[in-house]
Amino acid sequence: MMTRVDKIESVGAAHGARDRAIVIGAGLGGLAAAMRLGAKGYRVTVIDALDVPGGRGSCLHQDGHRFDLGPTIITVPQLYRELWAACGRDFDADVTLKSLDPFYEIRWPDGTTFVAQQDTEKLRAEVAKLSPGDLVGFDRFLRDSEKRYWFGFEDLGRRSMHKFRDLAKVLPTFGMLRADRSVYAHAARRVKDEKLRMALSFHPLFIGGDPCHVTSMYILVAYLEKKFGVHYAMGGVAGMAQAMAAVVEDQGGTLLMDTKVDEIVVRDGAVTGVRLAGGLEMGADIVVSNADSGHTYDHLLRNHARRRWTTAKLKRTRYSMSLFVWYFGTRGTAGKWRDVGHHTILNGPRYTGLLRDIFINGTLSDDMSLYVHRPSVTDPGVAPDGDDTFYVLSPVPHLGHDNGVDWAVEEPRYKARMLKVLEDQLLPGVADAIVTEAVFTPETFRDRYYSPHGSGFSIEPRILQSAWFRPHNISEEARGLYLVGAGTHPGAGVPGVISTAEVLGKLVPAPQVTR
Repeated sequence: MMTRVDKIESVGAAHGARDRAIVIGAGLGGLAAAMRLGAKGYRVTVIDALDVPGGRGSCLHQDGHRFDLGPTIITVPQLYRELWAACGRDFDADVTLKSLDPFYEIRWPDGTTFVAQQDTEKLRAEVAKLSPGDLVGFDRFLRDSEKRYWFGFEDLGRRSMHKFRDLAKVLPTFGMLRADRSVYAHAARRVKDEKLRMALSFHPLFIGGDPCHVTSMYILVAYLEKKFGVHYAMGGVAGMAQAMAAVVEDQGGTLLMDTKVDEIVVRDGAVTGVRLAGGLEMGADIVVSNADSGHTYDHLLRNHARRRWTTAKLKRTRYSMSLFVWYFGTRGTAGKWRDVGHHTILNGPRYTGLLRDIFINGTLSDDMSLYVHRPSVTDPGVAPDGDDTFYVLSPVPHLGHDNGVDWAVEEPRYKARMLKVLEDQLLPGVADAIVTEAVFTPETFRDRYYSPHGSGFSIEPRILQSAWFRPHNISEEARGLYLVGAGTHPGAGVPGVISTAEVLGKLVPAPQVTR
């Protein structure tokens, strides 16, 4: 079997090959990009500092438990089927999706609940349970969502927006759809009940956006979920990432894991390859960065003069919030907490105030809202027989605020507060059942994923940080440099990063093979 060093030397020997492409980062965007390039005929090398593919979608195996580290929900399954088909493969032969219905349950401290699901009448019944007078407004919200889906996702989200004239052409539509209004503001115009406003507006948090400031284009998620459903990939998103890596290797590509890229090499205004942390330079005709766009420009291109994405501009950029994630396994609880499904959202006593603390004030609040992932109710393989695996996530400020949090001090305190919320509102007795655990703080996101400020989802998707205003899929800083992943167009979330690779495939020319 070829060792990592052998792989590096073998790939390095191909320096200067005109059909060589290097992809920095084996996250979902990078793997999808490698698949697209491999289908075009490029000889692709994917390089990642982690020891397994998947990036934020990788997993941790510990004491018989498998913890999905990042994304847990799969939506818009046709995106993945189209990606596999472009490579001459059958997605459903490699990955098994299981439809989840209900999608998730939202709970409030007073015991009120809202169950999101696909059937329209059942969903309207949930609305009526909270606020019967808001049914007409809710129906209007769904129609609004559909319009934004077709424009924002199927149109803008699947083509490059790197030319200003492309933005200028769609500005009238942005105006007509009131893209200047926030997601929360749009929900508030349609429904009066504050809990229902939360249920209709929280989705941007899944891509790192503040619902009170992110463009209302993102209400498209409501239609997207209803139209295509919410799914779980058996084996987790990490299993899907492994399947993507297998396609890359079947195409003749190479994955160099546990290998750090230190710099993108630029000569005479064009990329010529990358330099690894050990100093070895590897040549390529094109370089695709799936690293965070801020890290790409401020670190990997640190020795290259930048025209647009300068250090000063990046310092002015608003990044998404970060995350505090507690992974834990419990013993003998598979038949316990029968009312707790695969996905649960626990609201704190505040909504907009908590958002302001997280995104604007940079304050670690005493109260919190939690997303609880219990995959063992769907996928028994995540835990030993009779046991459970949990993933509990709380949005928290990123590390870039002036009053930054000292996580060495706050980690045990915050986990204790999180445990109290779980014990009181969802999982009574859980403390005595925990047998293994791990915690990710914003510092983990900074150090593990090279994420500026430890942000969970790269650049926040505000209106002036979206479309043309976002780092482009084709870089203006060096010829032959492209970007995919959460920090470029169309943005974060699994469908978003998969779409960045689709856009890439439309931009990159076929290789000029000179063997």
